[in-house]
Amino acid sequence: MLKKEPRSKFYELLQQQVQNEFHASQQYVALAVWFDNADLPQLAKHFYRQAVEERNHALALVRYMIDTDHHVDIPPTREVRNDFAEPVELVELALEQEKEVTADFHTLMKAARAEDDYQGEQFLQWFLKEQVEEVSQMSTLLNVVKRANGNMFEVETWLAREAVGDDGASDMPPVAGGAL
Repeated sequence: MLKKEPRSKFYELLQQQVQNEFHASQQYVALAVWFDNADLPQLAKHFYRQAVEERNHALALVRYMIDTDHHVDIPPTREVRNDFAEPVELVELALEQEKEVTADFHTLMKAARAEDDYQGEQFLQWFLKEQVEEVSQMSTLLNVVKRANGNMFEVETWLAREAVGDDGASDMPPVAGGAL
């Protein structure tokens, strides 16, 4: 029988973050498909990879809640945006999304500290470090897109040449079902 711990503010926020991470994953799939449809394979590949990374983040949160005997609900995702006029809009949306996720993790950290949840605080350290990298990389990609001044093949060449992002699994917490 699954032991149910009372839900603290921290665990309520973790549950919400599962939805946020799954939503981010779906939004990145939408961006990848848009780039794929526009015959921009490097940008498509980058955002497909980002989608998998966000999925892994959601399931790392799930694994942590399971491991700490907390009930987990897998939520529906929110509406994703699919319509864009210019490639720069997609990267701007991705950067804004990463900044929002960073703010979410800061809120989670504050809740863990307020509840003297030292294990929760320790668990969040990886995500805080990861968000620094995510915001930095998306900011760089946005700068590259803007400097290309509409020449997306320059962006494609840059992405093919540069190592942007990683698989998000270097020292990532365990993922429910295993990381993809």
